[in-house]
Amino acid sequence: MTEEREVLSWEEFGTASRELAKNVWDSGFHPDIVVCVARGGLLPAGAIGYALDLKSLLVLNVEFYTGIGQTLPDPRLLEPAPDVRAMDGKRVLIVDDVADSGRTLEFVLDVCKRAGALDTRVAVLYEKPRSTLKCEYVWRTTDKWIAFPWSDKDPVNADTNYTAKD
Repeated sequence: MTEEREVLSWEEFGTASRELAKNVWDSGFHPDIVVCVARGGLLPAGAIGYALDLKSLLVLNVEFYTGIGQTLPDPRLLEPAPDVRAMDGKRVLIVDDVADSGRTLEFVLDVCKRAGALDTRVAVLYEKPRSTLKCEYVWRTTDKWIAFPWSDKDPVNADTNYTAKD
């Protein structure tokens, strides 16, 4: 039996990121910097950064999920580690694709607070009802596994029919 999934198309992604950015702006929160949670938050953070006309993006490489429903014991930062001092005294918008358990975003919030962020809020495309962190900005809520257009296929190095061109 196949698990039912929430499927996000590229077109819907454009709509979702624009609506999230508008919700952030209309709320009166005008961030100085976007912190994106890599890898899932890379594309949403870039799109929201463009929509807010904000060029200041900081990438945190966080590892927690290792597969569908599989996690490490705790989230952790991976190299390369950014200079988090860039958040000191700033209004920070953390962007990720999904708040699933909430543990990754709680970890990132803690990193931002320890770095001296003045005000920190979270925007996600999707929030799961079980998330321990309730995000300020959410495009859609679902309890399904989400198929994002940037991660819905196996990596090319797993494709036996793929041949790299010189």
